[in-house]
Amino acid sequence: MKMILDLDMEKCVACGACAVACMDQNDIDVTHGVSPFRTVFTVEEKGALKTKFAYLSMACMHCADAPCVKACPAGCIQKDPVTNLTVYDNTNCIGCHSCAMACPFGAPSFSEEGKMIKCDGCITRLENSLEPACVRVCPFDALHMYTQEEYERVQKERSLHRVTEEILAK
Repeated sequence: MKMILDLDMEKCVACGACAVACMDQNDIDVTHGVSPFRTVFTVEEKGALKTKFAYLSMACMHCADAPCVKACPAGCIQKDPVTNLTVYDNTNCIGCHSCAMACPFGAPSFSEEGKMIKCDGCITRLENSLEPACVRVCPFDALHMYTQEEYERVQKERSLHRVTEEILAK
């Protein structure tokens, strides 16, 4: 049952609730230099007559072929066999930062003790039939955790909706 965390950028308004929920769920104190697992970015697209803004809530991308897994010499990071999320057990972490250097998205962070920490998709919550913290609090329904099958269905529906909107706009 491969899981996919999806952001619908058309619904995201950059309220930051997802980032705050993530920090609360994972006891992250950014005042001590620990980076949050989820960050919301503003993307600006300048046009000839107007500027358009989009918002991007990002965390670990849980890559199918995660470079951080291969880079970790201590074997702390692995793909969960059930959900396919990129999870970790930093018990043996040596703090070498190899995972952080390998990650193209900057997902691995380091605790005050120098051990790697990152988004694990709230796997403990998922194992207890709960949504990830970021998904649970999103007031605009922009974040979702789907199974692979649900995700493919939703993507088809979104594509049909966009095509319909384009036809009606003409």
